[in-house]
Amino acid sequence: MKHSVMLLVGLLITGQVLAQEKEIDSLTGKEINLDEVFVSAIRVNKASPVTFSNLKKEEYASRNLGQDIPILMNFLPGVVTTSDAGAGVGYTGIRVRGSDNTRVNVTINGIPYNDSESHGTFWVNMPDFASSTESLQLQRGVGTSTNGSGAFGASLNLLTDAVSDEAYGQVSSSVGSFNTLRNNIKFSTGLLNDRIEISGRLSRITSDGYVDRASSDLDSYFLQAAYNDGKTQLKALLFGGHEVTYQAWNGVDAKTLLEDRTYNSAGAYTDENGDGQYYDNEVDDYKQNHAQFLWNQKLSGNWSSNVALHFTKGSGFFEQYKQEDDFATYGFDPIVVNGDVVETTDLIRRRWLDNKFYGLVFSANYTKDRLDVILGGGWNSYQGDHFGEVIWARYATDSHIRDRYYDDDSNKSDFNVYSKVNYGLNDKWSLFADLQYRRVGYSANGEDTGLVDDTFGFFNPKAGVVFNLDVNNNFYFSYAVANREPNRNDYEGGSPKSEKLNDFELGWRYVSTAFQLNANAYYMKYKDQLVLTGQLNDVGAPLRANVGDSYRLGFELDANIQIGKKFFWRPNLAVSSNKNLDFFTENNGVLEELGNTPIAFSPNIITGNVLGYNPLYNLQLSLLNKYVGKQYMNNIHNEDSVLDWYSQTDFNIQYQIDVNTFIKSITLSGLVNNIFDSKFVSNGADYGGGDIYYYPQAGTNFLLGATVRF
Repeated sequence: MKHSVMLLVGLLITGQVLAQEKEIDSLTGKEINLDEVFVSAIRVNKASPVTFSNLKKEEYASRNLGQDIPILMNFLPGVVTTSDAGAGVGYTGIRVRGSDNTRVNVTINGIPYNDSESHGTFWVNMPDFASSTESLQLQRGVGTSTNGSGAFGASLNLLTDAVSDEAYGQVSSSVGSFNTLRNNIKFSTGLLNDRIEISGRLSRITSDGYVDRASSDLDSYFLQAAYNDGKTQLKALLFGGHEVTYQAWNGVDAKTLLEDRTYNSAGAYTDENGDGQYYDNEVDDYKQNHAQFLWNQKLSGNWSSNVALHFTKGSGFFEQYKQEDDFATYGFDPIVVNGDVVETTDLIRRRWLDNKFYGLVFSANYTKDRLDVILGGGWNSYQGDHFGEVIWARYATDSHIRDRYYDDDSNKSDFNVYSKVNYGLNDKWSLFADLQYRRVGYSANGEDTGLVDDTFGFFNPKAGVVFNLDVNNNFYFSYAVANREPNRNDYEGGSPKSEKLNDFELGWRYVSTAFQLNANAYYMKYKDQLVLTGQLNDVGAPLRANVGDSYRLGFELDANIQIGKKFFWRPNLAVSSNKNLDFFTENNGVLEELGNTPIAFSPNIITGNVLGYNPLYNLQLSLLNKYVGKQYMNNIHNEDSVLDWYSQTDFNIQYQIDVNTFIKSITLSGLVNNIFDSKFVSNGADYGGGDIYYYPQAGTNFLLGATVRF
């Protein structure tokens, strides 16, 4: 009964920040502005048979107080987010339609961002990047062809700051619970000689985290130069970040969750006196720097082109205190101490990743009358160096500083070409086709992966139809095929297969001045899907395994309702069934057939809402709610391995003071997360045999911020 009441409350009395376009006069799409040409090849609009949501900076600005991009996306349809530290700063993750972040293709200005080996997206490497993002688009399902790793749950494209016509400076600060502090400064020169603009940002975020010692020390920068003469548009970007986060990926067991939910076992050891201690530098320390050069050229009245070059350099380590670790792991020979043979030692180690990623993406666009054609593709290369160092040991043999106890390398190449055609048969019907070929080569020689030298060739066709009933209503249907290669962690389990997805999407959009509605149904049929097993490896990364046949079947609904002149309500609902078919598991060395079982970490119901009130033109109050249904943490339908349903409600306020002197405006923002102090858990791990861990999220907490623009 309580379950049903909370769900009803979530649906009826709160509202949700949906990604809705502000253009509501027609269903024919919208004109692409000057900055959006850089993502036009992979973004879609309402004239496309694709399920998507847009989120603009104005829609999350009042909540942008230092938390990561996934947390700001928490209220989009079908989205579930989590935070290792429990409060949205540091390592955060996102799932869409039950698919984890390794299956969400992420691009920045059309350039791939997912790590080439793990396929993961590490937002902690780009702290405060939301402050330099103009808009984002989340395509659920396969979506259209894009650059980088294949999309198996969603595609997320970020567009960086648009060119500002006027010069400005901006200072933002926010403070909050768990000693959270964010400061940033932004500037723009405005248009110089009506053609050139230079803008930038510097940010620093620190937080102790909700979980014990789950601290974050984050720095980032963003610098952009733009040129536009009407036919030629150029952008050069440099951005990056440095993160130092205390490790918090261990979670807590059920007993500790009840007694001490903020406990963090990372760094724990026993000293020589038998006293419990915590190593003060059990941290992840990583730097990542990006360079992008974007060129859009209008070739004629019908033709335009996009070319982009990119380079990313990353380097860092995570440091661990290891107690009574075997000499053999590090190539140490046994030694004799006081007449005793010693083969174990306390030590501190660093496990390094030094990598680089670079490449080229391109597209050409032809439009004439009812025909819109895009030809594009990309080539990208990745080189990764994985190695380990012992920086201190209580006992050690003849070793030297900077000795590496393992030293592996990996290489990956990724080439794709695609063509997209959208053809309007008449004023009501249009056809869409999208063909992509992708070729991937991956080699590695790690102890965890074994010797790998694989090449994959994938053909990914997509087709759809759109029917415009009238100026308010349109309907779409699409069929898309996606193929995807295993990631580095998949090779830990043996010889993984590539996976294949057939995605069917059926949708209806209604648009009027005061009411917009999106409704869609989907059926995602998988072959050899790499599903989460519930386990994590020794660096906190989720492990996956191929299953035979599986599917995700669902219905999604979102709306934007204007209630009078001062209220708005934006609810959404996602209902789904996510199943492994004829699932087998090994039990005491014997294969056991379990029939159809729920796919791990795939809730059957997700809702999100926002109820907004604008009592004054410069004051907005919002009540936000998220409800996530029950999730299994393994694939064997074990009722002992469950994340219970939870509901979270936040309160947000923003007040803007227009000064119009040297200081143009002052904006004050406040965010109270989890106002009902729900003791919820958003993520977990199941290692089998009842070895289960949980990731608790913070109770009631707050952030307060001020932005001065001049």
